Amino acid sequence: MKKLAFAMAVFSVLGATTPQLFAGTVREPILYVVQKGDTLWDISERFFKDPFFWPNLWSRNPAIGNPHVIYPGQKLRILHDRIEVVTTPPPQPLTAAVKSSPPGEAEPIREKVFLVVGSEGFIAEKELGGVGHIIATNHDRGIVGAEDTVYTDIGSLHGAHKGDRFSIYSKQEVVTHPLRHVTVGYKIVPLGTLELTELTPDGSRALITESFREISSGAFLLPWRNSRREIPLKSTSLPLSGIIMESLTGNRAVGAGDLVYLDLGKEQGLELGNMLHLVRQPVPDRPYVGPLPQELVAALVVVGVGRDSSTAIIIKSVETVYLGEKVVTLLPQ
Repeated sequence: MKKLAFAMAVFSVLGATTPQLFAGTVREPILYVVQKGDTLWDISERFFKDPFFWPNLWSRNPAIGNPHVIYPGQKLRILHDRIEVVTTPPPQPLTAAVKSSPPGEAEPIREKVFLVVGSEGFIAEKELGGVGHIIATNHDRGIVGAEDTVYTDIGSLHGAHKGDRFSIYSKQEVVTHPLRHVTVGYKIVPLGTLELTELTPDGSRALITESFREISSGAFLLPWRNSRREIPLKSTSLPLSGIIMESLTGNRAVGAGDLVYLDLGKEQGLELGNMLHLVRQPVPDRPYVGPLPQELVAALVVVGVGRDSSTAIIIKSVETVYLGEKVVTLLPQ
């Protein structure tokens, strides 16, 4: 029961039960004027003592779902479970003093975004052979990293040039769907990047310019592209339901900050920035008829999308998350 109450307080869901998340004992609405540099992340931490509560604020308020519609000087009404944009004078006195905003401010306020750097990995749903491989390391070292020299089977006859850059990947185990027991694809883990420094017709010497993980001979190469990008949260009204199939680390038990792979993708309507929730149905320890309120255990944000699979980061969890568990886009009412 304690875990259930904690999950309800953190995520503000499950029917008519409404958490009192204000700092201290403030219960009535607070009027706040947006300041330059504010984000929903900051506002969530200030008034709800939980910066990770901001996706709930965002998802419950379509009016502030676009990061380009909040401006310094705009008034927000802070309630116990949400934030509202004030378009008309509030009908009742507010309990907190209204902060003033510098005149003439007009820059939009950005919401919290998720930065990905290209080390997240993905599920290859079809064979991915690459354009070349690392075939040797300097001094026959078993493991290399940034600033080390390696040798590849990409040469001038393949159209390569000095200075060309490639991303380094490792093809790992086959991923099998936990429930359907069918092969989904292969787990592909990014290892780093390299740059060709000297070429022969059939091969090249290269310098590893960035490493995410240990690199060894046999890793395959793909043409480099800048994978660093910011992913803003994006709402969806599609009632999608999926399964956590695998994790980047290979661990069956994961938590906040871990990357996982889902059995939902573009074909199912999933998009970058969509938020999903992991919800569990409590199991009674004695005979019981009727449904019990579900426990909200974790929140995930999609940072990569394939045809029928996707990569997601767990942004918050109140309990350990396990492979095979169910995730949904819409919370139960």
